Amino acid sequence: MLKELFKDKKGVWKLTVCFMVVGLYVLLANDAMAITSPVAGSFAYDVYDTFVNGILNGPIGFVGGAAAVTYGGAVTAQGNYPMGIPAVLGGVIILKADAITQTLGMLV
Repeated sequence: MLKELFKDKKGVWKLTVCFMVVGLYVLLANDAMAITSPVAGSFAYDVYDTFVNGILNGPIGFVGGAAAVTYGGAVTAQGNYPMGIPAVLGGVIILKADAITQTLGMLV
């Protein structure tokens, strides 16, 4: 595909314009808001408490995260990196879900 773009000057210009548009989009300033964990009595606290504290930080989340890390380690040791690395990363994300939900920033 890149060979076809570089055959003539039109293709080079198209690629340059695409990179410039992406660069300008990245450089645009956006406000960032941090997500804070809700306190008791606030909107959707029960949903957050059940999902994050009850499931992800509870026994279900621990077993799921540990199983994903173990599976990913075993598959990676066998040489299947495209399958093992995401499993390990997913397991770590599950195990650290409470810290991730508190420090996650969201662009608005």
